[in-house]
Amino acid sequence: MTEHAPVRLLLADDHPVVRAGLRAVLETEEGIEVAAEAATAEEAVARAARGDIDVVLMDLRFGAGMGGAEATALITAREGAPRVVVVTTYDSDADTLPAIEAGATGYLLKDAPPEELAAAVRTAAAGRTALAATVADRLLHRLRAPGTALTRRETEVLGLVADGLSNQAVARRLHLTEGTVKSHLARVYAKLGVDSRTAAVATATDLGLIRR
Repeated sequence: MTEHAPVRLLLADDHPVVRAGLRAVLETEEGIEVAAEAATAEEAVARAARGDIDVVLMDLRFGAGMGGAEATALITAREGAPRVVVVTTYDSDADTLPAIEAGATGYLLKDAPPEELAAAVRTAAAGRTALAATVADRLLHRLRAPGTALTRRETEVLGLVADGLSNQAVARRLHLTEGTVKSHLARVYAKLGVDSRTAAVATATDLGLIRR
């Protein structure tokens, strides 16, 4: 992208209405051009690989198939890759951390005002980070109190427990031993200061560590 060239966007979302809304908002912004759309994560990865996209606005969930975090990792792994800004309705640690670990430059919620969305696009195109305030607050909390932060695996285990799965079922889902699942839960209990599955789920939900 040259100094005077527009920021070329790829809109990746499985809902046509959402893509249309993003296009309507961003096409009115000076210096921003919606160059392409993708209805699946796989399409987004393929389209971003062409080399003519500056910023990808990426949803996290696409129904069947690849998810947004996985697509983000594939896109950002390429040399000279576009920046990825996640735009989603989900802001729990179970969603934000995998996306940021995958290489997302920004993370916004879909209820962000148009000016915030446009500013995030320009910020990402310039190589800087753009985070929703709630996401930034949560990341700062994790840095300030690392002892209470759940790891990605602990979050996955507790999320499945919250869905009603037994330890044995969680182990099968995540390809772990049942003993490993119990160890993860023991660490979760210690970090959250609880002594039961129900209390762990309730506390983690209140803290925004898992989605419900």
